[in-house]
Amino acid sequence: MILPITAYGHPVLKKKGEKINQDYPDLIKLIEDMFETMYFSKGVGLAAQQINRAIRLFVIDATPYEEEYPETKDFKRIFINAEIVDEEGELIEMEEGCLSVPEIREYVRRPDTVYLSYYDEQFNFHEAEKFDGLIARIIQHEFDHTDGLVFIERLPQIKKVLLKRKLNDISSGKIDPGYKMIYPKKKGKK
Repeated sequence: MILPITAYGHPVLKKKGEKINQDYPDLIKLIEDMFETMYFSKGVGLAAQQINRAIRLFVIDATPYEEEYPETKDFKRIFINAEIVDEEGELIEMEEGCLSVPEIREYVRRPDTVYLSYYDEQFNFHEAEKFDGLIARIIQHEFDHTDGLVFIERLPQIKKVLLKRKLNDISSGKIDPGYKMIYPKKKGKK
């Protein structure tokens, strides 16, 4: 089932996700719905906060980038209760976008390498697994969501001021991203 995506300004996007266990209600169905929602919305990552759930869960399928970034070939994963245990390497600036912040793309600096501990969908534990390049960037972006952060918050203050009107339009539903959204400031129908 395709789920609506929470738009910038929605309170759930500010909530740090709660850890879950294998008994979380309908977890496998939720993961399937998250992938379906992500594909429909043309994203490569989706965190639970973006579908109005404050839990530590995100999914990634980076294969659309495999021609330009070979490390993304066949990279489809589920991350549950993820924690970044270390970061290293050069801070790389790349353009990012977000399904919760449609129509805005900005440059964000992030470490080139991260070490992540997490559980997969079978609740097998992966300890301090190393990820580099674009995979590391996508993971950090989605991980931020589970910590209650949107990439806009990583921008310099002046950039946030310049984007204020666009962000307000997103929160108010004055955009049409081509997929269903939950707008925190929209009057009437959502």
